[in-house]
Amino acid sequence: MKAFSKIIIKVVACVVLAYAASSCGGAKLSTANEQMARGEYFDASKTYRKVYNKLTKKEERALRGEVAYKMAECHRMLSQNARASAAYQNALRYGQTDSIIHLRLAQTLHADGKYAAAIKEYEEFLTYDPDNQLAQDGLAGVRIAAAKNPSTRYVVKNFKLVNSRRADFCPMYFDKSLDQLYFTTTNEKVTGDHKSEITGMKKGDIWVIRKNEKGEWQRPQAVEGELNTDADEGAISFSPDGSTMYLTRARREPNSNTAVEIYTSQRSDAQWSAPVKFEITADTISSYGHPAVSPDGQWLYFSSDMPGGSGGKDIWRINLKERGGSLENLGEWINTPGDEVFPYVRTDSLLYFSSNGRPGYGGLDIYRAEFTKSGGWNVTNMGLPINSPADDFGITFGEGESGFFSSNRGDARGYDHIFSFELPDLNILISGWVLDKDEEPVPNAVIRIIGNDGSNQKQVAKNDGSFSFPLDRGVSYVMLAGAKGYLNSRQEFTSDTTEVDAEYGIDFILASINKPVVVDNIFYDFDKATLRPESKTALDELAQVLRDNPNVTIEMASHTDRHGSEEYNINLSGRRAQSVIDYLIAVGISPDRLQSQGYGKSRPKTITKKLAREHPDFPEGTLLNEEYVLGLPEELQDEADQINRRTEFQVLSIDYQMY
Repeated sequence: MKAFSKIIIKVVACVVLAYAASSCGGAKLSTANEQMARGEYFDASKTYRKVYNKLTKKEERALRGEVAYKMAECHRMLSQNARASAAYQNALRYGQTDSIIHLRLAQTLHADGKYAAAIKEYEEFLTYDPDNQLAQDGLAGVRIAAAKNPSTRYVVKNFKLVNSRRADFCPMYFDKSLDQLYFTTTNEKVTGDHKSEITGMKKGDIWVIRKNEKGEWQRPQAVEGELNTDADEGAISFSPDGSTMYLTRARREPNSNTAVEIYTSQRSDAQWSAPVKFEITADTISSYGHPAVSPDGQWLYFSSDMPGGSGGKDIWRINLKERGGSLENLGEWINTPGDEVFPYVRTDSLLYFSSNGRPGYGGLDIYRAEFTKSGGWNVTNMGLPINSPADDFGITFGEGESGFFSSNRGDARGYDHIFSFELPDLNILISGWVLDKDEEPVPNAVIRIIGNDGSNQKQVAKNDGSFSFPLDRGVSYVMLAGAKGYLNSRQEFTSDTTEVDAEYGIDFILASINKPVVVDNIFYDFDKATLRPESKTALDELAQVLRDNPNVTIEMASHTDRHGSEEYNINLSGRRAQSVIDYLIAVGISPDRLQSQGYGKSRPKTITKKLAREHPDFPEGTLLNEEYVLGLPEELQDEADQINRRTEFQVLSIDYQMY
């Protein structure tokens, strides 16, 4: 059921409808019309139902359709969307021709999650009024909802500790300590004995729930003092120092419309004083509600249907320090022909509010508005699951992206309840291993990771060579790994911007400074020293190793297999080693750091652990000399020759230009 703070400021919208039809015959119908005109939707809906059930004659079909329409309007105002949709359909079935019924039916179907049917009704209404902005935005919104867009990462939970069997809504933290949460409730223990003619529930009071010394929420209780009365109180905000509460109060007088106004209450010794009306304008016809104080205490934001707005309820603000002439409408950046309600000012440039005048998921959706440098507002829907097909409103933020809000989702009666929300931290990791060229763990390897966001992390790899770092989204990182007795290795990485948990893998292969290191994937033309194009990647990686280790000098060596004369192989391997040196010089490596040497077939390869894994026919430690190779089957001789044909480097010194 729509709680008073959502309903009351809509009363005026239905007054004309009810009085225009008050001449329809029958005392009970006129009673219903009068109830509706005063905004007593709950009582009016029951009276209309009784009248509707009595109109059974054929000649009463037109009147029955009219009563069904009014009954539907009552249910719509109470957020009983399923009942409202059924009543609108009955109105059409009994001959009502007003095109607005199609729009209202579309809106209630939309809010009830019946998207396909809502699309049909929006499209039907737009044949009568193609330029209607509410219908256009509604149609756009229901198509978005029907598309089943992915949810945001927000986690929403029912805050069962405060929710009663009636309506509980509009949570608000008292101060920055975040240990007191105020809210409005219509539970059976509130002040007063009479139920509201508007909602059918007891009239709202303001309650509070507090945390104990352990940070655990305790049972809620009514606020102390003279704040709560037999009138409706709710939708509150506090001055920055916590001494003043601003609240919405709905005054009811017999046989007159409900007056919705903003009041203030003062706090002294944990007691709240009797509310005093806060004067905004001399206008006594318009409604004023949903106060929200800016964090600096200078401005009071609120919702009103006073003249000068964009239609429906608009968000306004007034300067609390110099009220005269300061009243202003937030304009079309924020306000629409629909209703903009429940503002919440988080910072001087960040505003949250609810609206049913923008493309959304149905009912009231919560929007985030950020003030731009150009003087406008960038407004975005907070998405699922903060929003739903139902009414979502009255948000308050605690620490980070967490807090509470109100919603009547999942309640066929339309009762509002309080929900918690939080945006969990993204779990983005990068992990891997630091290994040597034989793919064995490097002991005591140190990894550094520096991000372009200014982050700088350092870690020593575990005994198995593994490491893991947390990352942030969309950041470019430079990673460097090193260890005593090994050359440094550098890698670059940019994390994804997608808001999902992720783990990336990256390994560092460190080259020893104490033994030759084979450079894989360097290729030459047959019987020549000319480097083939596919060697470029490996050569560029080698050049980067030298840049990452600027104090190192190396010998670049080339080796051949057993075929050919010694003189020939020495000459060919020497020229091949020089070709690599020439490439490195061409890409900026100083010639002073480079030596070339051709060893021909004089230094056959000894099988390492890695080579033994890759070539299981050759045991670890085997020397692939000519005598051993000639004793192998022919196919293994070719494999051994291929291993012996290699290009490798050996570190000569590690103090180049250090002195």
